[in-house]
Amino acid sequence: MKTVTRSTCCYCGVGCGVLIEAEAGRITGIEGDPDHPANFGRLCTKGRTLPLTVRSITGRALHPEMRRTRTATREQTDWASALDFVASRFADVIEQHGPDAVAFYISGQLLTEDYYVFNKLAKGLVRTNNIDTNSRLCMSSAVTSYKMAFGADGPPTCYEDLEIARTVLFAGSNMAYAHPVLFRRLEEAKASDPSVRWIVVDPRRTDMAAMADLHLAIEPGTDVALFNGMLHHIIWEGLIERDYIEANTTGFDALKTLVREYTPRMAAQICGIEEQDLMRAAEWFAASPAALSLYCMGLNQSSHGTEKSLALINLHLATGQIGRPGAGPFSLTGQPNAMGGREVGGMATMLAAHRDIANAAHRKEVEGLWRVSGLSERPGLPAVELFDAVRRGEVKAVWIACTNPVHSMPDIARVREALDKAEFVVVQEAFTHTDTVPYADVLLPASSWGEKTGTVTNSERRISRVRAAVEAPGEARPDWWIANEVARRLAQRLQADENLFAFDTPEAIFDEHRQLTVGRDLDIGGLSYEKLERDGPQQWPYAAGATHGDARRFETGRYATEDGRARFTVTPYRPVAEPVDAPYPFRLVTGRLRDQWHGMSRTGRVGALFAHAPEPALAMNRADAARRGIHEGALVSIASRRGALVLPVQMSDDVASGTVFAPMHWNAQFLGSGGINETTIPAVDPYSRQPELKHSAVSVQAVDLPWRFSAARRSGDALNMQAAVQPLLAERRYASLRIETADDGCEILVITAADIGPPPDWVERVHDALGLARDQDLLEYRDARRGHQKRVAWRDTLIDGYLLSGDANGAASMLARLREAAPWQGPRHAVFVEGPRVQRERVVCNCKLITEKQIVEAIASGADLSALKSVLGCGSVCGSCVPEIRRIYERVPSTAL
Repeated sequence: MKTVTRSTCCYCGVGCGVLIEAEAGRITGIEGDPDHPANFGRLCTKGRTLPLTVRSITGRALHPEMRRTRTATREQTDWASALDFVASRFADVIEQHGPDAVAFYISGQLLTEDYYVFNKLAKGLVRTNNIDTNSRLCMSSAVTSYKMAFGADGPPTCYEDLEIARTVLFAGSNMAYAHPVLFRRLEEAKASDPSVRWIVVDPRRTDMAAMADLHLAIEPGTDVALFNGMLHHIIWEGLIERDYIEANTTGFDALKTLVREYTPRMAAQICGIEEQDLMRAAEWFAASPAALSLYCMGLNQSSHGTEKSLALINLHLATGQIGRPGAGPFSLTGQPNAMGGREVGGMATMLAAHRDIANAAHRKEVEGLWRVSGLSERPGLPAVELFDAVRRGEVKAVWIACTNPVHSMPDIARVREALDKAEFVVVQEAFTHTDTVPYADVLLPASSWGEKTGTVTNSERRISRVRAAVEAPGEARPDWWIANEVARRLAQRLQADENLFAFDTPEAIFDEHRQLTVGRDLDIGGLSYEKLERDGPQQWPYAAGATHGDARRFETGRYATEDGRARFTVTPYRPVAEPVDAPYPFRLVTGRLRDQWHGMSRTGRVGALFAHAPEPALAMNRADAARRGIHEGALVSIASRRGALVLPVQMSDDVASGTVFAPMHWNAQFLGSGGINETTIPAVDPYSRQPELKHSAVSVQAVDLPWRFSAARRSGDALNMQAAVQPLLAERRYASLRIETADDGCEILVITAADIGPPPDWVERVHDALGLARDQDLLEYRDARRGHQKRVAWRDTLIDGYLLSGDANGAASMLARLREAAPWQGPRHAVFVEGPRVQRERVVCNCKLITEKQIVEAIASGADLSALKSVLGCGSVCGSCVPEIRRIYERVPSTAL
């Protein structure tokens, strides 16, 4: 029988409501929830393909695994043995070296209830604050700046402000790709009122920047200089709100003294933009009836991220653009529950319910509520410092849950060294195919999307229920249950009160969590599972007796500081942590793609999500490439002072000369290296401890790799073949793989590689991993003199797979034949005759599989934007492709004009 379960998407911080369709214990479909106030039924490409990520259990962690020694092989075990072993090893370390010799590294993808148990386990039972989260990598600078300016964490804005704002400043946010559902709301607001102005601050000319009324293509890392220059001009032109400043803020005079030197001319020179553009942005922002700023990783992921956010907040406070509809600084959350993790204090630098570790009264409150004593007053180790401490041997045991630091951390070679050095590593994970899992002494299989129950909090402080639509496969268990079971065992060993972890349901955890919030700025004492079931998602604060949550904060002008005033902060511009120089002359910036998410452990399971960007690439300015003799698709080495990797080049007019861009998603599961974080710098912000992931200095040099390889195989389950091929990727100087979807729906695994010369047996091992050796119908051609091999596998009259070694010419036409799945006509030996070298057209609209060529031809024939939607259907479903379609429309001449 078919069932429909109301739940929440597991990707970004928009927090979209979903309706999960399931039948016979399997998730079969998904729709956006039309009643959810975050998305009103909309979903992006990633959300719409969620059922495809769970169609196979290949690659899922299904059973506990453990090894008794570091040199042993991990073997399947039962839950009792695994839980006992984890508790025993952690207890051993705590008794021998103290509580700070263990650490927990968790995730903004956990549910609030999961987060809460981990936080209580670390801080309440073990008495260590060494529990941090991958939210440190994305949101901690925003958190710190909110606390410094307003006295409390949490955006003062809401999603309704997207439609009300009259001027929107995007700063370090490629919202069209990272938060496409919210971006559609902005698009519609601007379409209904073209007088709404968009200002985009981004070193790259993204699709979103191309749609802006004003694009400020600043030099990477110069945001503080920009905002200080804008404030200088606002003050000079008398556009500040003096009454608001005097009544509601402190510290303006000191800031005014600082920005006096940031004249528009000087600031514009630092930023590499026109002075007139800086002044225009300042005037639009200050004079607007409602100015909203939207910012994300471009500001946060910086060694000066807190000062960048504070400089932007200074603009809002100086102009009174806060605490009213359509106005305010809005930090967009990167992960689905980074906000929930902050609420329960699941980071090394905070306690539950936005309390501070260093505050004795706050520690006393938590001790009373948890019925414990002796909470540690020593701040824990944030992410970068945590793994450095593991590397130095100070932290002996580390428990990693629902995150992949061997891919996502900066300078990942140091993280690998740390996990190699650790005495004991626990990895709690739903997927076995991540770069971190191989380091696990114990692998604890966790349930995943569609299998979990609890709550999450989105970017506008709205708490939504997450509900399980199906049972988890194998022996996978909820994250909270796993942590809770270990905590019970550890409490026995440490002679602590076992009733600390008497939780038997997620609801019991939520009820304890909300008790800790009563009287705090995020008071949710009036919420319950029953309330959320009856009335739907709710925003905090929502105190007992309230009839609704607060959509906006600080509407009265009173802030959460001791004196009730917001604080201006002096924010001098500081150069980037690693400036370019002669050996490393390029500024590398990193970011997201539209259809992939984080480390691709989920999106990488879906062939359709590779259609828009099939492989990783380094985007490089055309003139820079031409001066170095680098052509489109050429392989180059990108090297920093820390590491290097090889990627193909993609010519681009969207990056400025001297700047290159690489996506952050690809890792060792899809590439012959760990991805772009081989090169990034581990410098951290002094206030938030957030690492600099957005900028580093690199060299880019062409590499001569004459030996080329290409292979592909059709499969009913390409994930199985991927698992077999993936270990071979690192053996080649360059190698990558991807999953494609053929015209008949069959999956195709595609591998490409390049090196200096042919390896002895590598080709044969790939051949075997693809299952070609088991196919009796194999046609082969060898050219021993040139070292070339060509093999084609047949299934009846269909081409089922191929392998080209030494020279990959013909790979494009061979792959096209696999995709078409059409019967082969003519003699079989003619398959080796190279067909037309036509690359597959890049898909722009994943929902309708509309290519760029189709869109260009329709525009040239006279179709306008509306006709493109009605005739081709592109942009009519999820709308994630609309910004790119608009850009294509603007550059393609129409014969009808």
